Amino acid sequence: MLSGKQIVLIISGGIAAYKSLDLIRRLKERGARVIPIMTAGAQEFITPLAVGALSAETVFTSLFDRQAEHDVGHIRLARDHDMIVVAPATANLMAKMAHGIADDLATAVLLATDKPVLAAPAMNPKMWQNPATLRNFEQLKERGIRFVGPSSGEMAEKGEAGTGRMSEPLEIVAAAKAVLRDEDIRQNRLPLAGKHVVITSGPTHEPIDPVRYIANRSSGKQGHALAAAAYEAGARVTLVSGPVELPDPDNVDVVQVESAAEMLRAVEAALPADIAIMAAAVADWRVASEGAQKIKKDGNGKPPVLSLVENPDILATVGHHERLRPKLLIGFAAETQNLIDNARSKLKRKKADWIIANDVSPETGIMGGDANTVRLVSGTGVEDWPQMDKTEVAREIIARAADALKKYR
Repeated sequence: MLSGKQIVLIISGGIAAYKSLDLIRRLKERGARVIPIMTAGAQEFITPLAVGALSAETVFTSLFDRQAEHDVGHIRLARDHDMIVVAPATANLMAKMAHGIADDLATAVLLATDKPVLAAPAMNPKMWQNPATLRNFEQLKERGIRFVGPSSGEMAEKGEAGTGRMSEPLEIVAAAKAVLRDEDIRQNRLPLAGKHVVITSGPTHEPIDPVRYIANRSSGKQGHALAAAAYEAGARVTLVSGPVELPDPDNVDVVQVESAAEMLRAVEAALPADIAIMAAAVADWRVASEGAQKIKKDGNGKPPVLSLVENPDILATVGHHERLRPKLLIGFAAETQNLIDNARSKLKRKKADWIIANDVSPETGIMGGDANTVRLVSGTGVEDWPQMDKTEVAREIIARAADALKKYR
């Protein structure tokens, strides 16, 4: 979503300016080019040298720079990029933005731009609560300026706390991605704009008693990567996730579940959808009767008898649903033997359109790892894909799914 994007970062004069250094790094990690503008006040808190070193770009500081303004540089900065991020946005800068004042480079660029603007307010709580600031905030929102924060917490001033802290860099990154995605949707540049995608991810835990459960080694990395890729492609995404140790993907509706039965209910509640991708490693079995108390050893050396019953088959349930079956239904087959035969059988029995088959034998390192080697099994044949990072696999699946969905229009 940020790869290849050009972002003008305006840093104004507040103590939160130090966070902008980390923000530059986070944006660049995701492939964005960051062009910094610093106000005079910002330079009292951090140096252009530090900003320039992290961004690897010229740092613009003056409206009357002879080199930059030989071709009306402030207009180029306002127009020749994908978006503007203002972090921190001080009360002073917000007031100037609201009233159309352009008395330095930052405010001139903001007044001249026709690109999306995202602002991250940062100021003392009393300043944030001042009616003048709140009026400026509402006025700027009405004019289409997007905001992230401010957050609540301890302030730089001793004994001060409340709402006014600048959002953390990763929160600003997530908001910037959302702004650019909305712009791409508005410009009709995203293949899944207006579509709903439901994805399952991770393992399920089937309780034996209050402290034990049946589970598997699924990490959820592939399912979560699919959710992020679908969002990047413009879709509204519902991610139904079993227990994982992963952060929720940004800007995705996440439903947390434990068991297969809970996951099925959550999936059915999320339908209808245009695409459903059942990537979760759902436990095939659960105990027939969960123990109300921890099952104890009785001293005779014999293990307790656990009666197992089959869990609901989520992929088959969705595939055979007459009314709510998505236009494109994709399942996963994690196998240790007879990979293609088992995937073809699953494709037919569960009425899926595709099965993404992978060999999860221990020596492959796929289950729980960062890479995946898959085969796409469909009614027309089998495609062997090379080993890729799970993020790359996800983007390829979503790109193929978007193309396949076109035939249903």
